[in-house]
Amino acid sequence: MLQLINKFYNATVRERHKNFITTLTKWLLWGSIIGTAVGGFSALLINFNDFLTEVREANPFLIFFLPLGGVVIGYIYMYYGKGSRKGNDLVLEHIHHGQGQIPIRMGPIVYICTFITHLFGGSTGREGAAIQMGASVAEGVNRIFKIHPIDRRILIISGVSGGFGSAFGTPLAGTLFGMEAIVVGKTKFEALVPCLVASFTGHYVATALGIHHDHFIIKHIPEINSINLLKIIGVSIIFSFTSVLYGQLRHEVKRLSDKYLNKNLMLRAFWGGILIIFLTYIIGSRDYLGRGLPMINRAFEGQVPPFAFLAKLIFTAITMGSGFRGGEVIPLFFIGATLGNTLATLIGFPPSFLAALGMIAVFSASTNTPISAFLLSLEMFEAKGISYFFIVCIISFLFSGHHGIYAAQKIYEPKSRLLNLPSGKTITDIEK
Repeated sequence: MLQLINKFYNATVRERHKNFITTLTKWLLWGSIIGTAVGGFSALLINFNDFLTEVREANPFLIFFLPLGGVVIGYIYMYYGKGSRKGNDLVLEHIHHGQGQIPIRMGPIVYICTFITHLFGGSTGREGAAIQMGASVAEGVNRIFKIHPIDRRILIISGVSGGFGSAFGTPLAGTLFGMEAIVVGKTKFEALVPCLVASFTGHYVATALGIHHDHFIIKHIPEINSINLLKIIGVSIIFSFTSVLYGQLRHEVKRLSDKYLNKNLMLRAFWGGILIIFLTYIIGSRDYLGRGLPMINRAFEGQVPPFAFLAKLIFTAITMGSGFRGGEVIPLFFIGATLGNTLATLIGFPPSFLAALGMIAVFSASTNTPISAFLLSLEMFEAKGISYFFIVCIISFLFSGHHGIYAAQKIYEPKSRLLNLPSGKTITDIEK
């Protein structure tokens, strides 16, 4: 009898080990394929955006073509988008429900429209394009290998991780971002292996293709004491409220555009482009067009206008809310870094230190991804000021409430038990 039990047990264990090895092999294979493809596409995205930025800066008149570029973008999404106009929210919705298929054309279309936006001066970044291309690549792998429906969503999540990790050169943050950004209050750890493989592979492929990511240096970190910690908590709350202001303004621009322009994507982007031109000449500066990386660098030197964060916030909300394409993370970095620079002179912190904290805090609050934001700080700033960064990630995440830039992001658990929120609602549902 004992021998029979041992035989059955050993057979069961062997079967479990076999299934584990088979699944692990599949994750490694699929994650590598997705990461390799996404890394190559991210290299294309970064290099070509840099080229287009140089062209725009050498030809200032190109900004006058921004409304026409918006018309082209609107036309593409209206007649060829095939549902991909939702962008990152479409990716999140597919992961939530798993119904239908992500249009593979979403990746190429968002790249073309991102290039148009950057060439003519829209205030945008790049991670949105990288994430959507990652999801499109993952969808292609799903179709080619006829992936089981249970695993389809996991591969889409790994595509998001690969896109983020390769776009910013932060594979650790990319790994967690794909799993954390889907649902507030729940991290999809079942996707850990393919996310890890896709993010690191994408990063190394992009690096091998000559991509060098921007680095920012914190010149001095204050000592940890009770006064400084209280100051950090205070500025973290300010950073979180600023992120809410951006997200609400962006959503409001889209809502008003849809209401008064009958959801016509071409008209919406056209008038958005007109407004960007008007604001550019009212302010008298082109620092808020495109990604704005030079201003972020200046924020670490203490050389930015006091309300630069507000100008970038408005420019980006109009650009993204009116239908232009790209991403929001680099503009969020801009907003956080310049706001931190402004606050530094008021509370007596080194500008580079508070600029770095602002970058991470506004990102954490806007995306509702505090752990990814913390890992991002480790990779971007070489683990300097680790305690301060952990605090700002958590505080900004909590005080931003149930708001964010991803309208389709679901709430699995509320940030506070004092808030009687039903589970499964999206940010859009809560903000109505």
